[in-house]
Amino acid sequence: MKVEIQKLHDIWLDSQNKSNQNTVLPKITFDDLTNSIISTGPFYYYVIDFFDMSVSHVSSSITDFHEFGPENVSFNDILGTIHPDDIEFVTKAEGAVANFFCNNIDREKLLKYKISYNLRGRLKNGEYILCNHQALMLTMDENGGYGKSLNIHTRIDHLAKHNTYQFSLIGLDGEPSYMNLNVDSDIKNCVEFSKREIDIIKNIADGLSSIEIAEKLFISDLTVKKHRKNILSKSACKNTAQLVKDCIMQGVI
Repeated sequence: MKVEIQKLHDIWLDSQNKSNQNTVLPKITFDDLTNSIISTGPFYYYVIDFFDMSVSHVSSSITDFHEFGPENVSFNDILGTIHPDDIEFVTKAEGAVANFFCNNIDREKLLKYKISYNLRGRLKNGEYILCNHQALMLTMDENGGYGKSLNIHTRIDHLAKHNTYQFSLIGLDGEPSYMNLNVDSDIKNCVEFSKREIDIIKNIADGLSSIEIAEKLFISDLTVKKHRKNILSKSACKNTAQLVKDCIMQGVI
């Protein structure tokens, strides 16, 4: 195993992160799971079990990306496709996520967050393309250790060519979202969106006007306009087109 990949394993196998018991997947279809995580391009998914680092439920579309198929792939095979210059960032991002939930949010809430960052992945022809990595923890053990996680890799090279080297935590079930986190920075430097703001961003991306959004969310159009202004200010985006693109790349929509 390469030293760089071993460093990644060390993050997941840390005593505070690794599950000490085998956990059971919830009774939900993977169509439901993948439909809940919007993809903006070709993608594949798999489930990693941090208890023994085994891979399961690998989608057949992995063969559209890599030289291995769903029947004979290991977790290290997938990690081995990460661009060598991006492995250090991925390691830092995974460590920052663990620290974030230890220091800022109740650890059990990890099940209510989608982790998102970008990396360059190697295709079967040797070309490296920018991908969005999304991870949704499905199970944890009774001590808060990582259980099973659904991971999705989506091509986004049609949106951007360069990595931002930031990560985001997208809140589910009403939890707030934290955007554009730097792996070496404090939470105070991140952008936080409320559930209402995320709802408005998604409706903007669907092409709805402020009046249409107001009718859909049962609020006034003045309230929607105020939210839109605040969202652009918080995200440092010049316009809604830039906002939508950034949110797509961060896995918000």
